[in-house]
Amino acid sequence: MKKLLPAFILLAALIISACGNTDSTKEKDQAAPEDKKSETITYQSENGPIEVPADPQRVILLSGFTGNVVDLGVNIVGVDVWSKNNPTFEKEMKDVTEVSDEDLEKIIELEPDLIIGLSNIKNLEKLSEIAPTVTYTWGKVDYLTQHIEIGKLLNKEKEAQAWVDNFKKEAEAAGEEIRAKIGEDATVSVMESYGKDLYVFGSNWARGTEILYQAMNLKMPEKVKEVAEESGYFTLSAEVIPEYAGDYVILSKYSDADTSFQETETYKNIPAVKNNRVFEMNGQGASFSDPVTLEKQLEFFKKSFLGN
Repeated sequence: MKKLLPAFILLAALIISACGNTDSTKEKDQAAPEDKKSETITYQSENGPIEVPADPQRVILLSGFTGNVVDLGVNIVGVDVWSKNNPTFEKEMKDVTEVSDEDLEKIIELEPDLIIGLSNIKNLEKLSEIAPTVTYTWGKVDYLTQHIEIGKLLNKEKEAQAWVDNFKKEAEAAGEEIRAKIGEDATVSVMESYGKDLYVFGSNWARGTEILYQAMNLKMPEKVKEVAEESGYFTLSAEVIPEYAGDYVILSKYSDADTSFQETETYKNIPAVKNNRVFEMNGQGASFSDPVTLEKQLEFFKKSFLGN
């Protein structure tokens, strides 16, 4: 019996050791997802390299870019008021908290691991202390490059590039079909009724301008090009609308805008109006240039110009 005791103790020790190794392995396996979440990548931002999560889980958007992040399938916990009230994102933003660059306490409570905004946001230094904060200058890069940059930031560059490649093909094909129908020399104006003001836009100011003028290669009236191409937009009075109206007009209208100009004889006698070539779209949400919005606008243009 005494001879068997050392062997028994050794066996017990081996069993305990094996159990310990198993528990240790389980702990490592369980820790693996956390380890992955804690990994970072270096993103080359406008202001230099910055360490950001390799797999962000709680993103706050202070200046748009909402549709870019939605398209790439990354979780959003806070957005600006324009994104929150944008009907395009109504479903996705239903349970997302509205925040601004001044809501520091609310932002802290949301525990973000990444904050994205435009270069003119307030409290940038304080926000950077809460979570890695990356900003972009509006219009510094074109709308497609912007999506690829968001993709790089979120560690989803391949997905972003794939969307860009596919969208360019679809928009260019639609443009060829539209030009074949309306004529290569037909002009298109993009206008917007907002509040009591009326605007006309250049080729890089949302409202579908990037699609129409850049991707589809439709023509802008020379008068519009003179006043809006460089600045992005130009404010009009109702009396001069005929001077800036193309053969076709895209009219972005906000629900609470003053549209009394549409009741004037000046407006009613515009050729595009008389020929039923004014296509009205919802102004709410039209000021975005992200994948979700662009796809929606592309379908609107195809239906408006081609009837399909």
